[in-house]
Amino acid sequence: MIPQVSDSELELMKIIWAHEGTALYACIMEKLTKTGHTWQKNTVITLLSRLVEKGLLKTKKIGRRNEYKAIVSEEDYQASQTQVLLNKLYEGQAKGLISTLIQRDMLTASDYEELKKFWESEGSGHE
Repeated sequence: MIPQVSDSELELMKIIWAHEGTALYACIMEKLTKTGHTWQKNTVITLLSRLVEKGLLKTKKIGRRNEYKAIVSEEDYQASQTQVLLNKLYEGQAKGLISTLIQRDMLTASDYEELKKFWESEGSGHE
């Protein structure tokens, strides 16, 4: 199972995933500044170190610069966290989650139609 990360750690992972899974420290800091984050250098280094310890990133020295590479893809992380949510709130049943999305208007009619087309195309490919 892929470990959960804090919201701050997830912000860093999103930056790295957005750069095809690899980003230099300077690039990460630049993106944080552009999005209005005012985190100090030590804070970012600590968060990146935690992500390395958790097995989501690996680091490589390129000269005097650090490059961070995602070991876990965004899709794999999302799938893992979705399973955690399903298990925690819906006893592992996706039907309960989908019902909540529909009943609370979190899933629009057009979202439903897109999903229906997706399921129909996936189903026809497995026959």
